[in-house]
Amino acid sequence: MTEDTRGAERPDYSTLFRLDGRVALVVGAGSGIGREGALALAAHGATVICADRHLAAAQETTELDGGSGALTAYQVDVLDEAAVTRAVAEIGVVDVLVYSAGTNVRKRVLDYSTAEFDRVIGLNLRAAFTTVRAVAPGMVDRGRGSIIGLGSIRSVTVEPGQSMYAATKAGLLQLFRTVAAELGPNGVRANTIAPGVVRTPLTGQILADDRWADAYAQKNAFGRWATPDEMAGAIVFLASDASSYVTGAQIVVDAGWTAIDGRYTPPS
Repeated sequence: MTEDTRGAERPDYSTLFRLDGRVALVVGAGSGIGREGALALAAHGATVICADRHLAAAQETTELDGGSGALTAYQVDVLDEAAVTRAVAEIGVVDVLVYSAGTNVRKRVLDYSTAEFDRVIGLNLRAAFTTVRAVAPGMVDRGRGSIIGLGSIRSVTVEPGQSMYAATKAGLLQLFRTVAAELGPNGVRANTIAPGVVRTPLTGQILADDRWADAYAQKNAFGRWATPDEMAGAIVFLASDASSYVTGAQIVVDAGWTAIDGRYTPPS
């Protein structure tokens, strides 16, 4: 059993979510959930490295902070393992890693090409693995760290046309659970967040069709899509001491989709 070293003093709950003095690396911070997560982490005191393949997008994120200087844009292609290794070496200490990069090709299994398979697996799962492998050793050495992956409700529920995306999100969940098991004794936590339907560039294809957009909205208890900022609270929670005893978990932020999926409301 790991010794409890937190002490007997009552914590200061007013600072429970504060991240002062911590460095957060947000991969995919140029848009969507990654962008809002980066802004939220900075608002709670963290120094945030906004990493993205597109430097201009990352810079746009930093400009939304009002010039506080807490956010720095950093260009990196996480599909390039050597580039990820160099980036982590240049950044130095990373207390919090948020991996939010992802892609999708909506096709049925028999219509999928090998190239499309490799594309989705490469960014959603392989690059997450190489990023964690680059960042985690420093966390282990320091005896602390929080690793957060943006998963999906597709890790536990699927639909036609979502095979490879769902497979990567299920894989991400199990990868991070294993990281939690292996690195927990070293003080490193690893968790995932499973959003429902969120208005991001990745879901633009669905949102462009009113019938599809409404059908998706009606699958949850609120009858609407989420906005990216509604995922930020879960990111801050998992990054902060508020979740000091949370690891190997998946926090579902889906307005009840997975709780009531397949519901039937009979006519009155």
